[in-house]
Amino acid sequence: MSEDFIGVIGDNSEENTELFEHFRIVADKGQALVRVDKFLQNRLENVSRNRVQNAAKAGSILVNDKPVKSNYRVKPFDVVTVVLAYPPREVVINPENIPLDVVYEDDDVIVVNKQAGLVVHPGHGNFDGTLLNALAYHFKENGSKVENGFGYLVHRIDKDTTGLMIVAKNETAQTVLAAQFFEHSITRRYQALVWGDFADDEGVVEGNIGRSMKDRIAMTVYPDGSQGKTAVTHYKVVERFNYVTLVECRLETGRTHQIRVHMQYVGHPLFNDGLYGGNTILKGTTFSKYRQFIDNCFEDIPRHCLHAKVLGFVHPSTGKELCFDSELPKDMTSVLQRWRNYISANK
Repeated sequence: MSEDFIGVIGDNSEENTELFEHFRIVADKGQALVRVDKFLQNRLENVSRNRVQNAAKAGSILVNDKPVKSNYRVKPFDVVTVVLAYPPREVVINPENIPLDVVYEDDDVIVVNKQAGLVVHPGHGNFDGTLLNALAYHFKENGSKVENGFGYLVHRIDKDTTGLMIVAKNETAQTVLAAQFFEHSITRRYQALVWGDFADDEGVVEGNIGRSMKDRIAMTVYPDGSQGKTAVTHYKVVERFNYVTLVECRLETGRTHQIRVHMQYVGHPLFNDGLYGGNTILKGTTFSKYRQFIDNCFEDIPRHCLHAKVLGFVHPSTGKELCFDSELPKDMTSVLQRWRNYISANK
């Protein structure tokens, strides 16, 4: 009989793939001297003493831009900031024997190379068959020490995006990693096959990303900044195929569908991305042979063509810098080889 783990995971909001929140509080002129942990508990709703203590251990509580311990006494006009992992919510995780590609694991973190089609956590109709279900089984089978039985999320990637993800094994590690995501010190590089060619070898896409008013499933760019949240994507051309281009994207921020939305915004939707218009012929010829070629490519990779290739972070306990690089999955390498052969044959 399988064992269920009842615990908590990060907030299920889809507005941000980085699962943390940031608070900034300015003490008023009549502020009495009080420990910063008590100060935060009194000012922040539904924040436990344990979460505040973990933030202090992680160096995530700053007073006037300097890290402080939990016993620091807040004075009038102090500016107190804190980064916390998202407020947890209760959920039941049933261990499931789902194959996992574990790239790295120790007592604090696990790095996995996620396959296409695997949802990260339960919610919105996906109550099982998720990465967390797979992790619960993996930890149980290997006797891993994990506080909640299935791990603590600090970020996520889309169901049909492949590649590297890090999951914390305890709340302290989660809080440390959340601070790194907030400070943009996490290294994240993706590779994507997109429609069209680029005039320049590299560039930056900036534009607030928020929920689309026309399609509530999709996100969109609000260039005037009237809605959404700040989003910055750096891109660099890796390989050109005339009608499509393989690009590397480096994220500064982690908004939902960020690369997919930003690439569509600049006229380069991801190859076979149905949600953002990439699942039709956008560049190329009208010849039936070419149409058949594209159909064959779509059959090879029946998803948007995006892979989280590089992930780097500072280990939450040792302070050592770790960086991992995963090979492109077979469906992407197959499509890229098709394009190389096509371009070579039609020179």
